[in-house]
Amino acid sequence: MSDCIIERFQNHPMTQSLNDSILFMPDPAEQLQKIYVAGFELKVFARFPKCVGVVRDECIALLVPGTDGLQMLGVPGWQMGEAIGVLVEIGGRLVFQAKQETVEATPERLDTLRQFREDLKRLLENGP
Repeated sequence: MSDCIIERFQNHPMTQSLNDSILFMPDPAEQLQKIYVAGFELKVFARFPKCVGVVRDECIALLVPGTDGLQMLGVPGWQMGEAIGVLVEIGGRLVFQAKQETVEATPERLDTLRQFREDLKRLLENGP
């Protein structure tokens, strides 16, 4: 067989769908450029070699490559040194916790995190 299987079935609906998804998959480099231009800082962490950290206003998210371009790994949190503080409830109050360290989850911090998550999600899904 000298011809490729994709070429032989290029008009088949399944192959066309595959071709379309390959052609329109977001380029991770372009996504990172848009994120950077939008005011986010990009970081790499030795502890997470396959991830790119995205930071703004003390909020942080980890991005990993996926089938549809970059996607968030888990949920964004509060940057606490080299750790990510996750939002938890302790003793009836909301805090960001990383190991034994906690930071109060004030209404201002929660709003900052909400805006961070929304802006990053928008950039990952469909650009600026």
